[in-house]
Amino acid sequence: MKIKSYRFQQFFSKFSVYFILTFFALVMIFPFLYMVATSLKIPSDTFRYPPRMLPQDPASITMTGYEKPLPLYFVEINGQKEKYALAKSNIKIGTFAPPNDVTKTIDRFIDEVSPTGGADQKTVSINGKEEKLFDVIVDGQTVSMIQISQTTVGEFIDPQDPSKKVYQNVRLSDPVESVNAHAENYTKVLELNNMGRALTNTTLVTIFVVLGQLITSVIGGYAFARLKFPGRDTLFVFYLGTIMIPFVMLIVPLYQLMVLIGWTDRLAALIIPWIFTAYGTFLMRQHFITFPKEIEEAALIDGASRLQILTKILIPASVPALATQSTFTFLYAWNSFFWPLVIINVGNEKNHVLTLALNVLRGRASDTPNLILAGAAIAVIPPLVVFILGQRFFVESVASSGVKG
Repeated sequence: MKIKSYRFQQFFSKFSVYFILTFFALVMIFPFLYMVATSLKIPSDTFRYPPRMLPQDPASITMTGYEKPLPLYFVEINGQKEKYALAKSNIKIGTFAPPNDVTKTIDRFIDEVSPTGGADQKTVSINGKEEKLFDVIVDGQTVSMIQISQTTVGEFIDPQDPSKKVYQNVRLSDPVESVNAHAENYTKVLELNNMGRALTNTTLVTIFVVLGQLITSVIGGYAFARLKFPGRDTLFVFYLGTIMIPFVMLIVPLYQLMVLIGWTDRLAALIIPWIFTAYGTFLMRQHFITFPKEIEEAALIDGASRLQILTKILIPASVPALATQSTFTFLYAWNSFFWPLVIINVGNEKNHVLTLALNVLRGRASDTPNLILAGAAIAVIPPLVVFILGQRFFVESVASSGVKG
């Protein structure tokens, strides 16, 4: 009994942990899933209340005698909802009643009644108010009545038997809908506002920044970790201290430098200033310190140069650290917004990156949220994929970094 009780406790404990983790994981990922689902909807579906997760389109049917497919709606027939096609809309129906008893109402199409007296329409006074009279046919007889109200309805026909017709308010009718994803939204958003060019620019800038930071970080990290020269540690501390300088303090001098060089409104200003990073140098230095010195000394005895040791021994064994550096740099370069906003002119669309293009798209496509979210998905999915692919190396590097000072 004790063994069974212990196993049950273990099972319940693990089940509770996995249930809680799964619940919070779904809560965290729900906004992303809703964004992707909304990016596949049509504009009218994005404004639907209450909102729904899956993209759905109004269903339609092609019928003989009609040039265009007719939309399908649910119509209540004998207490049951059936699918009928909307053949005509904006049909005006009036509610009429005798002047002496306004409680006895009758509905007629507006085009079926005519003013009493023709052009000189007769009126009747009811409670001190003059009401116009209309000739309404009731049981084969023409009766003068006043109009109580007027509404607009649609003519719904049975797709199987077009002779069966039902009239009801179109706005209050529930359309027949089916799940349908509109992947063409992504094509539209790439064609709109030169988004395709912005995606290309962002990819190029990100690749060059990642490669540049990897090269400078590896060389700088190796120099600070393995080479001995006067003031090495002091220089490293000062270099590392630049991380604490807020970016807002660097904007004005960096912008003035770009103006002096002539790189304003050019992609070079998004690449060259950011290929040097104190964080990357620190990360690679901490990683290179963990390598046994005996391996490097043996390579030096065998006649290997410092460059050969770095390229053939240390770099192949530094994949986790390089993947971590690449992930951080990719996320920063891909999502950078403030510096491109400062250095790239808003009117220069050929040099826009994704963040700038999305900022412009937000205003131009304000009436189509599906396109805005499609653009947001294009900007979010690539870094998400990169993080997922590099997660194993990222966790491994974080777990093993900072062992030695």
